[in-house]
Amino acid sequence: MADLATLTAELVDAAWRAGLEPEPQLTVTEWADKHRVLPGTNAEPGRWRTARVPYLGEIMDCLSTASPVERVVLMKGAQTGGTEAGLNAIGYWIAHAPGLILAVWPSIDMVRRNSRTRIDPLIDGTPALKQKIAPARAKDPGNTVGLKEFPGGALVMTGANSATGLRSTPARYLVLDEVDAFPADADGEGDPVALAVQRTVTFRGRRKVFLISTPTEAGLSRIEKAYAESDRRRFFVPCPHCAAYQVLVWRGVTWPEREPGRAFYACEACGGIIEEADKPALLARGEWRATAAGDGRTAGFHLSALYSPFESWAEIAADFLASKEDPARLKAWTNLKLGEPFEDRDDSAIEAAGFLSRLEEWGEGLPGGVAVLTAGVDVQGDRLELEIVGWGAGEESWSLEYSVLWGNPAEPEVWRALDAELLRTFGHLLAGALPIRAVAIDSGGHHTQTVYRFARDRGARRVWAIKGRAGPGLPVWPRRPPKPKDRAKLMAPFIVGVDAAKEVVTNRLRLTGEGPGYCHFPAGRDLDYFRQLGAERLIKSWRRGVPVREWRKDPGVRNEALDCRVYAYAALQGLGAIGIRIGDRPSPPGAPVPVRTSPGLGQETGRLITSRWMGG
Repeated sequence: MADLATLTAELVDAAWRAGLEPEPQLTVTEWADKHRVLPGTNAEPGRWRTARVPYLGEIMDCLSTASPVERVVLMKGAQTGGTEAGLNAIGYWIAHAPGLILAVWPSIDMVRRNSRTRIDPLIDGTPALKQKIAPARAKDPGNTVGLKEFPGGALVMTGANSATGLRSTPARYLVLDEVDAFPADADGEGDPVALAVQRTVTFRGRRKVFLISTPTEAGLSRIEKAYAESDRRRFFVPCPHCAAYQVLVWRGVTWPEREPGRAFYACEACGGIIEEADKPALLARGEWRATAAGDGRTAGFHLSALYSPFESWAEIAADFLASKEDPARLKAWTNLKLGEPFEDRDDSAIEAAGFLSRLEEWGEGLPGGVAVLTAGVDVQGDRLELEIVGWGAGEESWSLEYSVLWGNPAEPEVWRALDAELLRTFGHLLAGALPIRAVAIDSGGHHTQTVYRFARDRGARRVWAIKGRAGPGLPVWPRRPPKPKDRAKLMAPFIVGVDAAKEVVTNRLRLTGEGPGYCHFPAGRDLDYFRQLGAERLIKSWRRGVPVREWRKDPGVRNEALDCRVYAYAALQGLGAIGIRIGDRPSPPGAPVPVRTSPGLGQETGRLITSRWMGG
């Protein structure tokens, strides 16, 4: 009996002493390797292995509670695992060092999407987290799309466009994902990054702030600025031949002429060939080195896709060759593959007179490269302006016709004339009669409901009412169809990101060689048309201390031609959104047909068209 009492006392004493001991000091990397499970939707589901992406180890460990670093900046390319590093940190904080976590994405819509596709799988697939968070129930406010409560804290998720979500409860941990897509201003209350960081001030010395993003424009990129303020770490890897440590840069990627599939890396020290198969060994022996002094509290990391184990140098080289002649695609390639901000060295106005020397005669029928037709319509107070554009491989374009249809848009006559124009077909020697596949009509201004009615009645022909919206980060075409907020309304317009569309259009107007993105114009266009095409340009300005670029129109110059081209391009992107892609060229169905037909265009409506720039 005495032995049993002694044993019991020893067990109680051991349990009491164990309760007094501090928790083991895990790093984020150690926690992730032990507990994190990647969901089945991941490209490589199963147990997390930092050894697969060894460059993430130091980044994650700077987010551990034992690290003196308070602010971590990751300027990255695609397919590098940066978002997974952020998820590992969130999981570590929930399980090992609980506190209030604030996660911010560019918009509320992205919060909803990431909560379902990233946060829920993180919790459900990791037992160490699932046991701490109650299952989602209709009457349980502790597990919702925007909130996940756990013992000792909560994960709050909000959009950078919501000032309310950025200025409430103080947070010890802060994750800002894709900061370059954040709006310049949150509901008129200032920079959303500054608002979010302000919430961590009371935890100074113990806080963790993680900024993640692919960069965008040089001089405007938030992540570029944050990285410049850090110690600017780069990942150095050793050459397998001479052991010289170096940063992987684009100039080192080489391939035999016309064979990007055989791309390799040439050592900058000895010139030795480093094959793709050598990459895992390079990464395993790599190390981060600071290239600037920094402030001791901010660690900055730059990581390009050249390091990615999920994307080969051959794939990156092939993407470069496909993008190098198209400024819009080259910008995306620079951002996504090199993880570098893109510097546009030509923001000058487009010289209209230069187009007159490159006008073309392409004879009867459509040019051979045309595969699909779209149209853009601009609505003015006394007329409609219309451009019909042919598109080919690589979005090479041919301006087929530009028409001005005079008439009051409040009256039906001018809309009948427009309908007749949109019903026309154009003869192609290979494909026969090509119709206009999609139309985008501006619904802003004083004739919104008229545009809605016109588009609604022709929805089967893909006649779409659109509304342009300026601002960084907005896609040219929305990711999902719009829904009317008010049932009394006829419809909701498709929101077109006009800034992105104008950038693509104006960059392509500067191309001088035929091929992807090049813009062809027919003989007969005059100088005024090209002045309108180049009527706007990007101007850098400052808004609440944040640099922004905005489109400004040259005074005294009309811009309807630019608007029509932007809308025609948006219509092309709308086709892509529903799965209709541009092929290399149309397939021949049979005998050629007449060049143009105009069903329904009678003498009465024909008189409404008093000016037309035509091709042919």
